[in-house]
Amino acid sequence: MNKFCGHPTGVLDNGFLRLEYLTDIGPRIARLFLGGSDLNLLAEVPDAGVDTPYGRFQFMGGHRFWHSPEAMPRTYIPDGPVTTEILPNGIRLRGSTEPGSGIAKTIEIQLAPDRAAGTITHEMRNDGLWAVELAPWGLTMFKMGGTVILPQTVGKPDPAGLLPDRLLALWPYTQVRDERLRLDDDFILLKATAALPPCKIGYFNPNGWAGYRLADTLFVKRYDFRNGEVFPDKGCNTEVYCNDQILEVESLGPLTRLLPAERIVHKERWELYDSLDQPFLPESLRKRLSEM
Repeated sequence: MNKFCGHPTGVLDNGFLRLEYLTDIGPRIARLFLGGSDLNLLAEVPDAGVDTPYGRFQFMGGHRFWHSPEAMPRTYIPDGPVTTEILPNGIRLRGSTEPGSGIAKTIEIQLAPDRAAGTITHEMRNDGLWAVELAPWGLTMFKMGGTVILPQTVGKPDPAGLLPDRLLALWPYTQVRDERLRLDDDFILLKATAALPPCKIGYFNPNGWAGYRLADTLFVKRYDFRNGEVFPDKGCNTEVYCNDQILEVESLGPLTRLLPAERIVHKERWELYDSLDQPFLPESLRKRLSEM
């Protein structure tokens, strides 16, 4: 039996990618491999954690599901017991109701039958007695050494080009001159080099995708949004975080007032490629990535 940070894991494998998930607590995805490769793209940090009134929250690594805005202790309630349900081409990981917040989380994983791709469906249910305002938040923790790819808005929001078209959210510990960060007109790049203080940025991403290139593998997550929705963290639906151990690529859904017994769903579509030669990556970007 495989284990991840001391916890048993199950395996999904479609021949094009292999994925491991925790079977006792969660819901949480543990490891991710491109078919034929032994490189786990996701981080493993068994010693990283933070103490909360509900016990110690273990970051562990992999992919987790939180609710935003971030707050202590609500966001950091430790993973509880999980039940697994086998599905055609996938698995459903149903978490227990969190103490304090009353939120129950579920992650459903469905692998594509014919390529290195899958759909990750996150669901939150309010099991509490009162409404909760939150946004679903998918955080994928990667190994260091790669480069984040964030597409920028290109084009004018109005015919005369008089209105602003971009916002960039910075966290208090983020240094504007951080050498890991490269701001270009068409893409933002962040090199996952181990350093402190951490670097975190966020923005509203109308392109609906973000990527991470590690070694010869390109990971892309895609996610839906609708213009006019209100997002947390000054309007962010995309955030990235890098410290001295891990790199995170994060997608967020809109802020929602979730009534008792109501649910909210947030989907990510994951794609893995064995090269940068992809039609959605311009040649100029491929050259920049090769230089980082």
